[in-house]
Amino acid sequence: MLTKVYSAALHGADALEVEIEVNEGSGDPKVIIVGLPDAAVKESKDRVTTAMANSGYRWPRGRTTINLAPADIKKEGPSFDLPIAIGMLAIVQGRDLPRLADCCIAGELALDGAVRSVKGVLPIALEARRRGKPVLIVPAENADEASVVQGLSVHGVRNLRECFEFVEGQRKIPPTVSDLDTVFHRNQQFDVDFADVKGQAGVKRALEVAVAGGHNLLVLGSPGAGKSMLAKRIPTIMPAMTLEEAIETTKIHSVCGLLAGKHNFIAIRPFRSPHHTISDVGLLGGSANPSPGEVSLAHHGVLFLDELPEFRRGTLEVLRQPLEDRCAVISRAAGTMTFPADLMLVAAMNPCPCGYYGHPKRECRCPQGQIERYRQRVSGPLLDRIDIHIEAPPVEYDALTSRAPEESSAVIRARIEKVRARQAVRFGDTLKPALNARMQPRHMREFCQISAGCHALLKHAMEDLHLSARAHDRILKVSRTIADLAEAESISEDHLLEALQYRSLDRSVMM
Repeated sequence: MLTKVYSAALHGADALEVEIEVNEGSGDPKVIIVGLPDAAVKESKDRVTTAMANSGYRWPRGRTTINLAPADIKKEGPSFDLPIAIGMLAIVQGRDLPRLADCCIAGELALDGAVRSVKGVLPIALEARRRGKPVLIVPAENADEASVVQGLSVHGVRNLRECFEFVEGQRKIPPTVSDLDTVFHRNQQFDVDFADVKGQAGVKRALEVAVAGGHNLLVLGSPGAGKSMLAKRIPTIMPAMTLEEAIETTKIHSVCGLLAGKHNFIAIRPFRSPHHTISDVGLLGGSANPSPGEVSLAHHGVLFLDELPEFRRGTLEVLRQPLEDRCAVISRAAGTMTFPADLMLVAAMNPCPCGYYGHPKRECRCPQGQIERYRQRVSGPLLDRIDIHIEAPPVEYDALTSRAPEESSAVIRARIEKVRARQAVRFGDTLKPALNARMQPRHMREFCQISAGCHALLKHAMEDLHLSARAHDRILKVSRTIADLAEAESISEDHLLEALQYRSLDRSVMM
């Protein structure tokens, strides 16, 4: 007897439908799994047979062959336990289960028959809908996550018997229903606000310019200047995520198993801050079977690299391709995966190893050569890809204790949204996303025209600071954003001077 059950396998940040064929033949009792399974899938035969026995069922007594099609895609993880068990039970019962053709099933089995949660349920749900499967059966813990996909009847099950009786039609399990708009807006809450930040008006201005135009940014300052505190508040001034962006981001977090409880839907822009000991694979993604890294977990949000020179130079260099292409391409023996990585890079660093070079009140004890070596840990090509370099001075006592209200994130975000709308009108369908930082040469020729006085000013800066061609283009893009904040049609010398001021690491020996 042959039975077919449908599930899905994770493939990068998406899922692909898998048809599980279960066939009972003659011969010694044995379960064979084929179709390019990994170790976890091969072990499922032991989990499944034990779970069936402990749930009061017997397993097929003949030679059982389980094929996971298509056979050329590697199947990973324990999410095939539940559909394999359902297929084997259909054979044991000796009858067809017509409802199986309409179902997509995923879940891990415990030895007592309980169904455990699995990762990647959101992309599985999206694939089930794409394939026209109206019913999705998942672990009860994953039901809320899957229910945000409209057009599916999502049923959460707690054990194997409950699942099989539902498929048989002997048990009713009410579908899990979520109001996507309600979930989306409920999760758009921030725990921090720019109103909490005292002083640092210059840095706040640079952050506003960076977010308005989608520019990468580096903050240079002594310990305690507030670099990390400011960076953590950047998502609060970024325009609210669209529903499409939220689903794309949530998919990646689902594949990595980072969704749980009330955080089963990402509705605010992610803020990822990996430790400086992170590996290339952890940052970019990879491993034997490629999975998303931090650059993809920060998709549509912020990747914050604190203590930038402390990261291994080779690790930082892998950022260059994702920053240019807005995606991370991972090539391994198992295949090539492309993960989205449309992010804003924000980095922070001390001015020297001790942290007090240029401090108005504390003396730096670092030799000049040591300072230069410290800063040169960050390569020139990577710095070229960071549009704005800003210095964060120490906060004065009067500013720290002032009772004067600071601008809230909502007020700053309103100005930024106005500038983003202006860019959307300017670029139309010719640039997606419509951000000044993403302008191509043809856009710059049209929208970054400058006067003769600006040309002379920029030429002088290029010669004095020995700027690269890439830095030249980024200065013009930042100037365009500053002009947009001022609601100016053309770039003036004032806009250009402010943009040049944001290249502090290009001055002299990056001082």
